[in-house]
Amino acid sequence: MGPEGKRLLNIIILGFGFMFMFTAFQTCGNIEQTVIKSFNSTEFHGSGYTSMAIIYGVFSASNLIAPSVVTLIGPQFSMFFSGLLYSGYIAMFIYPYTWTFYTASVLVGIGAAVLWTAQGNVLAINSSDRTIGRNSGIFWALLQFSLFFGNLYIYCAWHGHDHITDKDRRTVFISLTVISLVGCFLFFLIRKPEPPPASSSEVTESLLPTEPMIYTFCSSFYIMFTTREMLLLSVSIAYTGLELTFYSGVYGTSIGAMTRFGKDAKSLIGISGICIGVGEILGGGVFGLLNKSSRFGRNPVVLLGLIIHYLAFFLIFLNIANDAPLAPEAGTDLQAFITPSIGVALFCSFLLGLGDSCFNTQLLSIIGFTFRDNSAPAFAVFKFIQSIAAALAFFYSNYLLLQWQLLILVLLGFLGSTTFFMAEWAAEASRPQSDYDSI
Repeated sequence: MGPEGKRLLNIIILGFGFMFMFTAFQTCGNIEQTVIKSFNSTEFHGSGYTSMAIIYGVFSASNLIAPSVVTLIGPQFSMFFSGLLYSGYIAMFIYPYTWTFYTASVLVGIGAAVLWTAQGNVLAINSSDRTIGRNSGIFWALLQFSLFFGNLYIYCAWHGHDHITDKDRRTVFISLTVISLVGCFLFFLIRKPEPPPASSSEVTESLLPTEPMIYTFCSSFYIMFTTREMLLLSVSIAYTGLELTFYSGVYGTSIGAMTRFGKDAKSLIGISGICIGVGEILGGGVFGLLNKSSRFGRNPVVLLGLIIHYLAFFLIFLNIANDAPLAPEAGTDLQAFITPSIGVALFCSFLLGLGDSCFNTQLLSIIGFTFRDNSAPAFAVFKFIQSIAAALAFFYSNYLLLQWQLLILVLLGFLGSTTFFMAEWAAEASRPQSDYDSI
């Protein structure tokens, strides 16, 4: 196998490692609030929403130290040890205690920053300017398939159950822990690529900063607080953080709480996750291609994403009971505005994933285009803002009824889309037309 084939194999192994890990972790995040409500214990007083708020809050802050950790121990060991932290968080649900739950949340937040920094490094050193788009697409597709397998397992395991017993919980989380550990050990199959010729113009450098850590820190804050483009995009980025919280935790919990969906309400959480994954994969593929071929810029895709989300929010408002996100383990009998429909609920899951892909593909594109000469700090700011917004959303999800959560999403979605349009017009004006069209 030639050097190019070995690099491609590394990317495939990287994608499968993340697919196994996030099959376990995303499934865990999707069901944990429902599982916590079913605990037959008076000793546990945790909240899945609070846990996720801690994870994303620590994740955002830990981006400052992650590059140094990866530089010190290397990307392979960084991903492995970070994966062990993810596995430990999942395993905690086998015999849960409040203190281990929140301690594991902090550790996963740190591990997440190291994991994604190392992932970016491995992706970069195994790619060239010619192959970075292909390799990113392969990795992204494999990662998104994690939404299928874990949620399909939940549907099969919980089908027909109206209550999650301790045995059900332990069986599911032992399985998810094993799946996560498989992903961790797959990282050891990645081999160091042969370096391309030094004279090649296609060499893609490591994403890890060669400057001192304080320089990267200052560059990130300079971009965040002094550049007009990032100030405008920050609202759009914050919206994706709130929307991430809604579709990855709140909406699945709400579906599982709808007693009017019958005994299959709990298992529908898994089907909902699959529908989100279908929307994400379809949208990423279609709108990724449009980003390459359209001469109308990114604004039409973002506008379409906003329309899709507004349709989803309206249908959710009509179809899901207002107290569903906060309902106890027994569920809610509160009547929605229409007769609750499983088909409408799953269609909304698909729309949430499709709309999310519209925003994220275009945000990644415009940030890479606008900050092409300073991309590492720019993407660090992207993750920082998105994580802070997600942490805030998971926190208020403990207290706000569905209608208020949807209202926040509607208002911030409109504001974020407007500021994105302004940033896009600025990006179009700042470059020659031929250069812009090539992005």
